[in-house]
Amino acid sequence: MHHKALVLFSGGQDSATCLAWALDRYDHVETIGFDYGQRHRVELDCRQRVFEGLRNEFPHWAAKLGQDHMLDLGLLGQISDTALTDEKAISFAQGGLPNTFVPGRNLLFFTFAAAIAYRRGISVLVGGMCETDYSGYPDCRDDTLKALQVTLGLGLDQRFVIETPLMWIDKARTWQLTEQLGGTGLVELLRLQSHSCYLGDHSTLHAWGYGCGSCPACELRAKGWAGYKSPSRA
Repeated sequence: MHHKALVLFSGGQDSATCLAWALDRYDHVETIGFDYGQRHRVELDCRQRVFEGLRNEFPHWAAKLGQDHMLDLGLLGQISDTALTDEKAISFAQGGLPNTFVPGRNLLFFTFAAAIAYRRGISVLVGGMCETDYSGYPDCRDDTLKALQVTLGLGLDQRFVIETPLMWIDKARTWQLTEQLGGTGLVELLRLQSHSCYLGDHSTLHAWGYGCGSCPACELRAKGWAGYKSPSRA
């Protein structure tokens, strides 16, 4: 029986929703974040505001929230040539992937998370990856993460479970899940405090939250919010 979880928490909408999901299910939840020279580094500040909001507004979860682990993965930024780690225009490569794809990012994130979970006696790793409504990143695919779960278990000689509660739902249903977990209070917390914009704009407020409004991450978030608010979903 699994009682503890470690959540990959970036400060974004998806990982914040997964953090609430884990707090609703497990007795003890720790978090891990990564500073890899990302262009939207403001998300690391947003992490702290989400933590503060969860502790203040959801005391039944606050008691379950354990240690936060922040790792410096600056090397990932050094070996990447992407629009997430460099000041360049967002575009699509010849193979169809956006140049916001950071090769190996999620593989490294989960590997480091597993190493910490091993030391902390945690068997569940939780990530906000999604294959339904995403940018096509291969390291977000369900098959990739299932294979990684097996690899980590073999490599560390310990059974790990990788949970991806958003894998088969779109952004509108992610907002719905947020409401189911914590009501309109949690929706407002994540709308205002989580960060998705690839360009790091956390000063321009839209109905769906802060962002530039034009990068792929903002477009997905705006589309999801519109679907969530659509009368047809009521």
